[in-house]
Amino acid sequence: QVQLVESGGGLVQPGGSLRLSCALPGIVFGAYEMGWYRQSPGKERELVAAVSRGGRPTYYRDSVKGRFTMSRDNAQRTVYLQMNSLKPEDTAVYYCNRATPSGGPSDFGNWGPGTQVTVSS
Repeated sequence: QVQLVESGGGLVQPGGSLRLSCALPGIVFGAYEMGWYRQSPGKERELVAAVSRGGRPTYYRDSVKGRFTMSRDNAQRTVYLQMNSLKPEDTAVYYCNRATPSGGPSDFGNWGPGTQVTVSS
């Protein structure tokens, strides 16, 4: 199994910001396209953003365009999701995992615990 360690979630007011991190210490990190996903209660997990091996954005969900920015640091084997102008509908558990080269969903065969993001006043 691939170890995925998400962090950075929390409770934030609408309009606030959070920066999520995900470390993958046990893989050849630079060999994989990566994505951030989220899942809200009663909904399926959805891809939010994806980047190429070199960090080029390959996908942003329409609802987060202009507000979220995904990046990666291959030396640190870490991906980030900067979330600004947060809305209550962004409330979910956020996960990182693989993505496809074309910016579609994929996974390593397992998922980490995720990090909870709650946007509420």
